[in-house]
Amino acid sequence: MDLSNLKNIDLKDIIEKFKSGGLSDKKFLIKLGVGSFAILIFLIIYYAFVSPIVDVQKEKIALMNKNKNKMIEMNNNIKNLKAAVKKLEPEYIKNSKLFHSKKEVEDLYQNISKFAQLNGLTIVNLKKTEPVPVNAAVPQPSTPVITNENIENKTENKIVGAQPQIAYYKIPVDYEIQGSYLGYLKFRKSLSKSQKVINFDKEEINVLQKFQGQILSKGTISIVGLPNEYN
Repeated sequence: MDLSNLKNIDLKDIIEKFKSGGLSDKKFLIKLGVGSFAILIFLIIYYAFVSPIVDVQKEKIALMNKNKNKMIEMNNNIKNLKAAVKKLEPEYIKNSKLFHSKKEVEDLYQNISKFAQLNGLTIVNLKKTEPVPVNAAVPQPSTPVITNENIENKTENKIVGAQPQIAYYKIPVDYEIQGSYLGYLKFRKSLSKSQKVINFDKEEINVLQKFQGQILSKGTISIVGLPNEYN
């Protein structure tokens, strides 16, 4: 069947045939039947084959637009996260310089030994003591809480407040180092260049009479660590 015959059907001609009662014309009826059949076949082909393809294409386009919107949203989230990271970076740098992990404490021992040897010093004693918890400030309640037990037993009122939280741990390290005073100064300078903060809490330097030009330095340095590292 040639669908090009549809172009030969004139709608005005069909209307005129209906008005004049010329539907008995077999040639015209055949032409009309072929045209109607062609339209029917076209509709069947369209809804059976073309329409599903069009629907699939529409779904793909909708999904593509949805993914495009998600990508735009994700890009905006990435920009916001980058801005948040940049804002927190100074605090991170500050904390990373302040707090020591357990591994970094071991590295500190090695550095102390290395710096001492490089500057001709002898480590007489090097000992880490128990970590000391440092509590965060806890606001105190303004008024005491009176319980029934206090009223019946006439005891003092109990103040109910929040338990102190550990902010960080202070890890003291005791040391005794012997050698020349100049070497000890170089040792301290090398130790001060550490990326982590090291506090000299106590220091006592004595000149050794038995060894000319030798000193014995006794002191305590301390570092700090996060609670989850030393609980």
